[in-house]
Amino acid sequence: MNYKKSLAALAIAAFSLSAQAQTEIQWWHSMGGALGEWVNDLAKDFNASQKDYKIVPTFKGSYDESMTAAIAAYRAGNAPHVLQVFEVGTATMMASKGAIVPVGKVMQDAGLKFDQNAYVPAVAGYYTAPNGQMLSFPFNSSTPVFHYNKDAFKAAGMDPEKPPTTWPEVALAAAKLKASGHKCPFTTSWISWTQLESFSAWHNTEFATKGNGMRGMDARLSFNTPLHVRHIENLANMAKSGLFIYKGRGNAADATFVSGECAMATGSSALYGNVTRNGKFAYGIGTLPYYPDVAGAPQNTVIGGASLWVMSGKKAEEYKGVGQFFAFLSRPEEAAKSHQRTGYLPVTKASFEMTDKSGFYKKNPGTDVSVTQMIRKTTDKSRGVRLGNFVQIRTIIDEELEGVWSGKKQPKEALDAAIKRGDEQLERFQKANK
Repeated sequence: MNYKKSLAALAIAAFSLSAQAQTEIQWWHSMGGALGEWVNDLAKDFNASQKDYKIVPTFKGSYDESMTAAIAAYRAGNAPHVLQVFEVGTATMMASKGAIVPVGKVMQDAGLKFDQNAYVPAVAGYYTAPNGQMLSFPFNSSTPVFHYNKDAFKAAGMDPEKPPTTWPEVALAAAKLKASGHKCPFTTSWISWTQLESFSAWHNTEFATKGNGMRGMDARLSFNTPLHVRHIENLANMAKSGLFIYKGRGNAADATFVSGECAMATGSSALYGNVTRNGKFAYGIGTLPYYPDVAGAPQNTVIGGASLWVMSGKKAEEYKGVGQFFAFLSRPEEAAKSHQRTGYLPVTKASFEMTDKSGFYKKNPGTDVSVTQMIRKTTDKSRGVRLGNFVQIRTIIDEELEGVWSGKKQPKEALDAAIKRGDEQLERFQKANK
């Protein structure tokens, strides 16, 4: 009798354990350093907020590397539930019919309230299909801003509270910084994103036809106008004079600004978290520079960063967990906390309003620059850039412009070559997705 009771007790205990087992949700991301800690904290906080689901974040390397790994995993039948994809991979993900589940569908199937209008329009619109369906969750959206070292400005005899707002002013400030002994007056990360893509939108000029690819796959590159050539020529002249120091592809230049080596930099608004944590100098943020003689400038900058895509082939219960996680990230207090911690744009209107009312922007001047640059009224030329094979196109642009910075190519020659090679990538993508 005792033996039978023991068996029954064991069976009940086993049943209780299985009933309480958490459903694991695999989340692959590309956030390292301080941003990696932020991602881990988000998962930890969500996991502590409920008992049914467990988010398991896994760093998979750079955006390029994680996307490649996810494609391989999907083909092998073991893709993650959630994949962080940078904005240049958006067109590719949108064309991957059958591989993803639209975020709106995930939320609705999970029985959760989902209002696309609650999200910041300039952000949500980028991840929305032509039929109006939001395909991915706008997670860590950024835009380029102007970072500068106030201590370096003061040492060079400049007003630390007045960053340059135009490109001629940037050149002048760089000359003063060099004269004061600075070996790296100005640098930039993400060359294509800051100096061609956002540069174009900021001046209400197309980077590519068809509204920068937003209106169709038959778009072609168009960043060799007199304005684009003039800007790259100016940067090339600054490079020759030691006023602009090229520090490499991607976000390689970020570390040189945080360390104090470079005094000014154009880069992601999300650099804010790293600088405030690791920078040893008074830090300022300004708007992206523009040319004052260009009619309509400044217009608005374009989106960067990444969104979260839900991969197909998972169980209904697992999708419910994904939906719950996205709902958690969308809570005004959570979204506001992430925005204030990282420098990424607020995901929802409510989180922006909460941050504004809290006095955060007043206490931290410049932290609202990214938001105000993005919430301006957009035009067909400035809504964003959404192109197929965009990763390859950016690599081509890096290669061609490196010829300019080294003095081996003329700006017009490099831009023309980048367009010719880039258009070949667009044609290839168009044919593959007919």
